[in-house]
Amino acid sequence: MKLKANSTSELTRINTNQIIPILRKQRGFRGETLFIAPERSEATANSFWDTEEDAEAYGRTAYPEVLKALAQVLDGKPAVASFEFATSTFHRSATVGIA
Repeated sequence: MKLKANSTSELTRINTNQIIPILRKQRGFRGETLFIAPERSEATANSFWDTEEDAEAYGRTAYPEVLKALAQVLDGKPAVASFEFATSTFHRSATVGIA
């Protein structure tokens, strides 16, 4: 996702205080990562789900609420994609979605 100038601190605060609690209420949620590019103009959030169906249900129900929470730090609409989980040294999850 593209970020507005000087918004990374606010993004981190929103992610911790608003988005993670939303995600934790969703069926099948396993975890989330947030990466911020060194130049601070982009970020990538990855959410991990038990099943593809769980990730899709989140996309239909709670993701709009997440977008509202992020509105003040986003520059445009984030790109969303789903991937099959291949391998990790951190978690065992079935599906990865990018917010």
